[in-house]
Amino acid sequence: MSAAPKPKVLLRAKSLVEPDVHNPFSFKLQLTLCDKLKVAILSVTLFPVRLLCLFFLLIVASVIGKLTTLCMKKEEEPEPLSGYRRIMRKPLRGIARAMLFCMGFHWVKVKGKLSSSEEAPILTVAPHSSFIDALALSVICLPSGVSRKENDSIPLVGGCIRALQPVYVSRTDPDSRKKTISEIKRRASSGGKWPHVVIFPEGTCTNRKCLITFKPGAFYTGVPVQAVALKYPNRLDTVTWTWSGPSGLTLLWLTLCQFHNYLEIEILPVYKPDTEEIHDGKLYARNVREQVARFLNVPVTEHTYEDTRLMVQASQQNQPSMTGLVEYQKISSKLSMKMDTMKELLDKFAEIDANRDGLVDINEFAKYLSLPVTSHVKHLFTLYDRDDSGFINFREYLIGLALVSQPANSEEAMKLAFQVFDMNGDGRVDEAELRHILQSAYPSITDLNINCLFNQVDVNHSGSVTFEEFRDFALLHPEYAFLFTHYTKEQTETTGESSHSNHEHPQTAAKA
Repeated sequence: MSAAPKPKVLLRAKSLVEPDVHNPFSFKLQLTLCDKLKVAILSVTLFPVRLLCLFFLLIVASVIGKLTTLCMKKEEEPEPLSGYRRIMRKPLRGIARAMLFCMGFHWVKVKGKLSSSEEAPILTVAPHSSFIDALALSVICLPSGVSRKENDSIPLVGGCIRALQPVYVSRTDPDSRKKTISEIKRRASSGGKWPHVVIFPEGTCTNRKCLITFKPGAFYTGVPVQAVALKYPNRLDTVTWTWSGPSGLTLLWLTLCQFHNYLEIEILPVYKPDTEEIHDGKLYARNVREQVARFLNVPVTEHTYEDTRLMVQASQQNQPSMTGLVEYQKISSKLSMKMDTMKELLDKFAEIDANRDGLVDINEFAKYLSLPVTSHVKHLFTLYDRDDSGFINFREYLIGLALVSQPANSEEAMKLAFQVFDMNGDGRVDEAELRHILQSAYPSITDLNINCLFNQVDVNHSGSVTFEEFRDFALLHPEYAFLFTHYTKEQTETTGESSHSNHEHPQTAAKA
C-alpha cells in the first residue's frame, strides 16, 4: 500500500507555522582583519584607560547610593525619597551618562518626548539586547525598576540599586507577583511623586531581529505605558549579548576597544489601555508589542525565556542547543502543554535522535518504534514532518504528538485496537498474537523487533499483555496510537467487506 499524501492544507498549520526568526537567542560576532588589528592596538592603549574610568565612576556611584539611603528607617522605604536624599540621588544619572561616555557612546540621538511619570508610570524598553540597555536610559531619565531583593547585596552595584528604590520581587514568595503589581499600581496613583518604573518585558536578551513575547506581569496593572525603543546602529556590533554568543566580558572588552559607539533612543507615544486591555494583561502586552514592532519594522515571535531553559536542557543531552527552540508561548498556549511536559518529551526526543543532530529521520523514527520502514510508518512520519524537509525537529515532534497521535489515543480507540490484537478473545495478547498481527501489517519486521516491542508492553513479564498494560503503553508512547488505530480501521473495513461478500454470494447462487 502506498503512503497517503500528506494533508498540508490544515487550519491548524496557519497558527503553528515556523516563526520568521527561528533563533532570537543566538548572535555571531565576525571581526575582519582590520577589526582585529584595531582591537589589538586599543587593548593596550585605550582599553585600560576606559576600564579604570569605569571602575572609578562605579565606586563614586556606590558611595553616593549608600549615602542616599544611609540611616533610612524601615517606615520610610514605602515612600519616595524626599529632601536631601532626593537631592543626593540626582548625581547618579550624570554618573551613568559618564559611564556611557567612557564606553564610547559620546553622543546619543534621542527622538520623541518622554512623558511624566504621572501620565505614563511605566516605561517598557525593547528590544532588550545588552547589559548597556539599563545605562542607556540615563540619557532620558533616572527611573526605578523591578529587582530581586538579593541584588542589594551585590558589591558596588547594590548601593546604587537601593538608591533607585526599585519594586522588589521574591522568588520564594508565592504572592510576589501580586505584590509587585499592587506596588506598581500604588506608585502610579501617587500623582507623579515616584519616578518611572522601567521594565524589559521580553525578560531576556535577544539579537534584536524580532520581538519575542512580552511578559504580561506589569501590564496587569492596567496603567498607561510609554514604550522606549533602543537601537545600536554600529557597523561592528559589540553590544548584543545573547544566550548563544560572546560572553558579557568579551563584549565589554570589544566595546571599550571601539573609538565610537552609536546609540539611538526612540520614545514612542503613550499607550493608554482600553477597557478590554485593562482587564486582560496578556492582550495589553501583545498590543504594546505590536506597536513597538510596527515602529521598528521587525517581526514578532512567541519565543520566551522558557525557550532558553529548553536550550540548556538540550545542550546537557549533547544535542544542539537550538533543538530546544519551540516558541514556548505559542506551543504552550495552543497545545496546552506545560514546561515539565516539554522537558520530559525533550528527553524522549533525544532518545529517538540517535546521532544527536537535533533532527530525526525516517530510519531513526522507525528504529525507535521497533518497526521496519513501511508505508504506514512513512505516512505517520510525514504527518509529523510539517515542512516536508525529510526530518522531524523537536517543535514538529511536540505538534505531531498533540495533533496527530494523542487524538487517536482515546480509550474507545484503544479498546477497539486491543480487541483486534486479542485474536482468541481471552482478554490477553500473547507474543504469538502480536507476531501474527505485526507480520501481516509489516511483512519485513524481524522477530527481534517483535520481541523488543512485546517486552516493552509486557511490563510485568507475564508472557501476555492485559488491556491495562496495552493502554498504559499507548499513553506513554502515543506515536503508536495512530498506527494501532490505522491498522484497526483497515481490519474493520476488511472484515466488513468480507461479511458483505458472504451475504451476496448465496443470493447470486440462488439466482443462478
